[in-house]
Amino acid sequence: MKIINLGKSARQTAIISAVAALRRGGLVIYPTETVYGAGVDAASPQAVAKLAKFKSRPLGKPYSVAAADQKMAERYVKLNHTAKKLYRAFLPGPLTVISKLKTFKPFSHSSHFNHFLAPGVASETGTLGIRISSYPLVTAIVKKFGRPITATSANEAYKKRPYQISDIINQISDRKKQLIDLIIDAGPLPRREPSTVIDTTLDDPVTLRVGDIKISNEDKILSRSPENTQNLAKELWQKYQHFAGSPRCEAGRRAIIFALEGPLGAGKTEFTKGLARAMGIKKEIVSPTYNLSNEYSPALTINHQPSTILHHLDAWRIESGQELENLDFAGIITDKSVIAVEWADRVADTIHAYSEDAVIIWIKIKYAKKQNERLINWGIL
Repeated sequence: MKIINLGKSARQTAIISAVAALRRGGLVIYPTETVYGAGVDAASPQAVAKLAKFKSRPLGKPYSVAAADQKMAERYVKLNHTAKKLYRAFLPGPLTVISKLKTFKPFSHSSHFNHFLAPGVASETGTLGIRISSYPLVTAIVKKFGRPITATSANEAYKKRPYQISDIINQISDRKKQLIDLIIDAGPLPRREPSTVIDTTLDDPVTLRVGDIKISNEDKILSRSPENTQNLAKELWQKYQHFAGSPRCEAGRRAIIFALEGPLGAGKTEFTKGLARAMGIKKEIVSPTYNLSNEYSPALTINHQPSTILHHLDAWRIESGQELENLDFAGIITDKSVIAVEWADRVADTIHAYSEDAVIIWIKIKYAKKQNERLINWGIL
């Protein structure tokens, strides 16, 4: 594993070294305008398989790719009117635009720009997410390489966002470290949100992940599967977990309430499953419909100190706020726990009463047009 500390004198060395590593089928960790990314040649099945091993990523979950510019993007995808408007308005920048794939030519070593993507990069439904980064180094690498590279964050799923190299190295095994061919270290990055993800392949464009770029004034996404709903929980936990602080440092810590509203079967428990997974909880999450409250502890830390506890409450059978208080809701808040409350609209007044003592994220889940789709809105109180 080679490490290049990025500076003005090292920029050209970093570009040349990254391109050389990519052409050998290597894995490159590189800085972006959001987080550190993990890049491989998107046309190499071996390289993409290596990346999947590094990320512990399940098969069938697609990757977005970084293109140098719109011209390169259009070799791979069809840009409709909506996509072109987004490209003009926001790219280069922290936005991923999903479009329909073009019909690809067979892979050919003789072609300078081949239109081949390795299996597992594009979605099984024939779509591809394109990033055009506003971080000059990324654009320079992709341009010199001549075709897209993967543009996924350099952390394992549900692990800490990688804003510095130690965020990556300190949470992977020695075996996974050996999979990395090159690290371009630009030091700590500003703590920005991941890219916003917009799907332009439907009649109306939909947001699949909200980052710093907002297409509307609302925090709203379309979830197409239980996994999408769990991923939103992960994103929100990573955004607000700093309020939970460290169990050994009480200063600044607050309870965090995820108040979940939505009809039966909409995905409130799926959201809690994603939240638990992001917190490092291994135990299976089940709906507390009958006993009203379940408590989960993450795995022990190195010093054998338990991390923040998750309390999972169900207010479906609760008739009044006093019944919520009878579950020692005030004590849970005092302990600065993380709380997921299903059917939170039934006890909204009681939850709002703790707005001085807790961070409250209100999440509304609705059924969308298709059977498996959910429209999810959220906001912080």
